[in-house]
Amino acid sequence: MKRLLSIAIAAASANLPLSALAEDRPMEHVIVSVPIHKQEADTALPVTIITGDELRRQAAATIGETLSNRAGIANATYGPGVGRPVIRGQQGPRAITLQNNILSADVSSLSPDHAVTVEALLADSIEVLRGPSTLLFGGGSIGGVVNVIDNRIPRAPIDGVQGAVEYRYDDVSAMDNGTARLEGGDGRFAFHLSGTIRKTDNIDIPGFAIDEKALEQQEELLGHHDEEGHEEEGHEEEGHEEEELENTEGFIANTDSETDVITGGFSLQFGEGNWAGFSASHTESEYGLPPGTHEHNHEDEHGDGEHGEDEDDHEDEHEGEHEEHASEEEAEEFIRIDMKHTRYDAMLHLEQPAEWIDSIRGFMTYTNYEHKELEGIEVGTLYARETWETRAEVVYDALLGTEAVAGLQARADEFEATGVEGYVPKTDSSEIGLFLIEDFHRDSWTYETGLRVDLVERDPDTQAAGKENFSSVSVSGSALWQFSDSWQAGISLSRSARAPATEELFANIEAMDTEALVPHPATGAIEVGDADLGEEVSLNVDLVLKWYSERSWAEVSLFYNSFEDYIFLMNSGEEVDEVPVYRYEQEDAEFVGLELESNFHLTDLGSGALFLGIRGDIVSGEFDSSGDVPRLPPMRIGGKLSWTGDAFSTWVSVLNASDQQDPGNVETETDGYTRWDIGADYRFRVTDDSDLLVFMKWKNIGDEEIRLSTSFLRNYAPEVGESIEAGIRFTF
Repeated sequence: MKRLLSIAIAAASANLPLSALAEDRPMEHVIVSVPIHKQEADTALPVTIITGDELRRQAAATIGETLSNRAGIANATYGPGVGRPVIRGQQGPRAITLQNNILSADVSSLSPDHAVTVEALLADSIEVLRGPSTLLFGGGSIGGVVNVIDNRIPRAPIDGVQGAVEYRYDDVSAMDNGTARLEGGDGRFAFHLSGTIRKTDNIDIPGFAIDEKALEQQEELLGHHDEEGHEEEGHEEEGHEEEELENTEGFIANTDSETDVITGGFSLQFGEGNWAGFSASHTESEYGLPPGTHEHNHEDEHGDGEHGEDEDDHEDEHEGEHEEHASEEEAEEFIRIDMKHTRYDAMLHLEQPAEWIDSIRGFMTYTNYEHKELEGIEVGTLYARETWETRAEVVYDALLGTEAVAGLQARADEFEATGVEGYVPKTDSSEIGLFLIEDFHRDSWTYETGLRVDLVERDPDTQAAGKENFSSVSVSGSALWQFSDSWQAGISLSRSARAPATEELFANIEAMDTEALVPHPATGAIEVGDADLGEEVSLNVDLVLKWYSERSWAEVSLFYNSFEDYIFLMNSGEEVDEVPVYRYEQEDAEFVGLELESNFHLTDLGSGALFLGIRGDIVSGEFDSSGDVPRLPPMRIGGKLSWTGDAFSTWVSVLNASDQQDPGNVETETDGYTRWDIGADYRFRVTDDSDLLVFMKWKNIGDEEIRLSTSFLRNYAPEVGESIEAGIRFTF
């Protein structure tokens, strides 16, 4: 029953008023992802939980942007339509995204231009896990696991009708975003309906979209500077090429987007604490990639002379670009992503089915995903992925007072990238994982151990490569010492193993020679896999120190991660028809980092309380012989001063990011920035059971030009400039 109560608290917290959450300590947050943990204070593992009004304030169009304000988590963008989380410098297959404990099953880990198909605006909470508990979801989640939790299958009884309707507008992209949620039940049967509709125009930016100086530097790093004159002469005869990378000032062309999401589900309670349910969801999204992404390293097309005669025309066309797509001739030069994602979930929860079993949870999910990469009106590449996944978890009382969860996870996956520019053969994959997590307490100590065994098979439909099989073992352990009423210290150790992903093994595997390599238009690069890649192994040490009082808390973490055969995409320096060639390679690497996050109650002021939050992080990574790991976030330090009352709340925050001077092989450095944001919200009580929340955020007040070092696209598209977001939310 305690676990059932924890789930009910977590599900209900999204609708609590500001005053109820204002003084919450994160130590008291319920961890829904891991069935043997009740609160953050029960674990030595680094855990980030965002819920309630905090989530409402931070929620954005992408999961990466939503989480980027938390220590240890950065955002890897590819234009405003894509934002993937970077956890401790790891992204892609090392930082997996789940929806209600099951893989999101998109292709976001395949390439940086692919969006993650989860909606932060529809979530009840978002949990980011690291360490032993990630073994519940895969040994390959070396960086961490992002679990987006919603109530599409109601986990607790609902008696009556409840819901919320929200609208928000952002002037930087003329974003219109509407979200609605309706739930009801009779105490035994419960249903859930939710959806969101979002439309944006091209985003506003400070200055020019393309950083031509950085592109010149990259040409020099690649050794192409001496060829500049010859290339310019050739391109003068190709007006289409010049027009394709025409720079824009004050906005980024082809960054408009449309997203529609609808979800429905139900559950049926039976017995005491038992329930079963089903849900279905469908997402459609279309977004553009900034111009120039598919013509990397054509520095001559970004020359200073390009702004001259056409600059006035661009200024005149700016408004038009925000209201409609470019002309048909221009549209043929743009690349757009047209994505569809359908998902069905079934869940079963049995509470204490036997004396020694606390609970059993079962999940089954089917996902059908596809997206088209459109070059004008033609489909360059069609990505399709069909996934079945099932998992079972049994929570039981083991020997000597130990609480444990044992389980099975199985996944069958069919992936293909076809079309004129398809570069990954159809591949069938199967994965089976067995896991065991144990948790026990001794006096002032809490211990946790984890074990996972994975069997992975990748079977490509090609004569160029055969079936690849991998077996890996991952183990972990942690200890947390409560050495005073307010202080905790912890250590966690883990050994994780990851099998190579499909694209890492088989991208362009069918090419007989260099000239036959097929480019990936959306990234403007040729990506080449290696069927001889072995598993990647990580050894991790994590130290944590926590302090908390009645209304304040602080946490600092130090981590070290040593990789054997780290798999990465290396710029080889080769080109085919002026398109750069990137190859998947393996090399040992080391990462070290520090994270700090805190919130201090300063004083009670008027009818509310004044808080000061401080956060910061730094991570560095080096290969044994190839220099710095590319696309790591810079050192960041920030603060937030907030005043929270029963009805009105306001805050101001600042984030300073240092220069990234260790960008990696043939990568350019990025400048640091200081970003200021201000926000406020006011809650009107409408009835005893309903309220109206009005909120506003003034973001990037100084209109800073921000180019994220984590982004493949940083030299072509900066982040958005100064903007005002305002909205209204009615909850009943």
